[in-house]
Amino acid sequence: MTDAHGHAGAHAHAEPQGFIWKYVFSVDHKVIGIQYLVTSLVFLLIGFSMMLLMRWQLAIPTPPDDFDPEKLSLIRSFLNWLFPESMPYGFMDPVFYNQLGAMHGTIMVFLGIVPLGVAAFGNYVMPLQIGAPDMAFPRLNMASYWTFLVGGIVLLASFLAPGGAPQSGWTSYAPLSVVAPAGQTYWLIGMVIIITSSLFGAINFIVTMLNMRAKGLTMGRLPVFCWAQLVTAVLLLLAFPVLEAGAILQLLDRVAGTSFYIPKDLIYGSTVFPRAGGGNPILWQHLFWFLAHPEVYVLLLPPMGIIAEIIATNTRKPLFGYRELVGSMLLIGVLSFIVWAHHMFLSGMRTSLASLFVTTTLTISVPAVAILTCLLMSLRGASIRFNTPMLFALAFLPMFAIGGLTGLPLGFAPTDLHLHDTYYVIGHFHYVVAPGSLIALLGGTYYWYPKMFGRRMSEKLGKIHFWMTVIPMNFVFFPMLIQGMYGMQRRLAVPVEQSHNLPVQGWSLIIGIAAATLFVGQIPFIINFFWSLRSGEAAGENPWNATTLEWACPSPPPHGNFATEPEVFRGPYEYSVPGHKTDYWPQDEAA
Repeated sequence: MTDAHGHAGAHAHAEPQGFIWKYVFSVDHKVIGIQYLVTSLVFLLIGFSMMLLMRWQLAIPTPPDDFDPEKLSLIRSFLNWLFPESMPYGFMDPVFYNQLGAMHGTIMVFLGIVPLGVAAFGNYVMPLQIGAPDMAFPRLNMASYWTFLVGGIVLLASFLAPGGAPQSGWTSYAPLSVVAPAGQTYWLIGMVIIITSSLFGAINFIVTMLNMRAKGLTMGRLPVFCWAQLVTAVLLLLAFPVLEAGAILQLLDRVAGTSFYIPKDLIYGSTVFPRAGGGNPILWQHLFWFLAHPEVYVLLLPPMGIIAEIIATNTRKPLFGYRELVGSMLLIGVLSFIVWAHHMFLSGMRTSLASLFVTTTLTISVPAVAILTCLLMSLRGASIRFNTPMLFALAFLPMFAIGGLTGLPLGFAPTDLHLHDTYYVIGHFHYVVAPGSLIALLGGTYYWYPKMFGRRMSEKLGKIHFWMTVIPMNFVFFPMLIQGMYGMQRRLAVPVEQSHNLPVQGWSLIIGIAAATLFVGQIPFIINFFWSLRSGEAAGENPWNATTLEWACPSPPPHGNFATEPEVFRGPYEYSVPGHKTDYWPQDEAA
């Protein structure tokens, strides 16, 4: 394997002057990473608030027998005032419920977790870990952020459209999405813009990592986080154009009179839909899920890379099975493109085709289990430091395992037929992206905060935040698995209208209380984040005594990152090397 030395002078750019060019329209990868970090956290808070409104409705979906509209509780009075048409007396209209559901899913995935894991941490940390002065294309990097922000604003603006926000789910299934009100058009335009932003970033990440590594940094010496970002960038580059093309076709169906997804003789209301042609709604499902299943690993791989960095640093020993771990990530990247149709077992596919996708789905679980095994084995015989980042890393392991195990029944066609579109699917998916990915991203925030801002976050507030996050999360998502096995369907604003849901309706109240507790549990994090900017303990260059290159420059790094171009002499995780003077041996320290 070769390095990519000889890059710094060719890619250096002058340090910007003035507030606007330094902090707003910046081309510095570190500033852009922080812009993504703050923006995605704000979007996560918005998406979380939508979920709270939905859980409020599901906890008590209908007025009790003694309900008096003249004596509303404080919360119901506030909701009645805030949404007089959508939540009269604090009870949610089903249309508004589906609008919140569609926007919650879209915001949390495309505006929250993906940009936080890929664009925020990837932009800030990856160039530092490879010893680069910046990204390969700094202006393209700036364009990526501002395109992302515009796309997010367009999505949120859909609430102001006639008929309100999109109500066809975060999957935008046709033909429902084609005949939906104007908010769906905003959704499609916003998604095209966001996808374009992701493609800008993916190209930049790949070129940077392949061409701007420091002298001596061969591919075999890359940190696991860099490998995760590289595989993720390739997934985005290959999968996202498919969804972008599909979204443009759906947009044309809505505004240009085409019928790519509108079947012949589609009945809308009591008449044939005027633009009904020879289209096929199933085509959209194929295009969407061809992106959306690789997207699951876009959600997972950067968090896995973060967890690997945290575990290596806090166990004071090399990661177990570095090559196997990296190889498993590469294998996941390949296999993620041949499993998409397990989301479509109910679409009427042939049994032989369903069997093929059952096989590929089970196969992709093998490298995922291998990664989890490597991370678990890295704990064996370790001197673990139980700081806040490590607590989040340790919590990730069983949470991700639950997410994976609960997905197995959905990978088999016979069991998926019963569980499809129930709360079991929601519980499984959220175990992957919330107690899984989001837990890892929070750990990464605590881990790299000292590098970003030069100060450490409070350990006391961090541990309060940890326990007030992990415990309520499980009370939110585990009961959903129980409700799903009873057959409770998703997207129902009033599930008690179906009598088979009555035995498990009580869990919805528990979920609602846990969700509110989880929301309150984020207050210590918000306080900690902003308080530590000024009052946190000064971090120094390498507060964790870590080995990778991001800890070889000042905290926060200056323009250009490194005073002199670093040279790498060894692998990324040389901890507790016999005979060395300290229990860590940085990559850039000569023998």
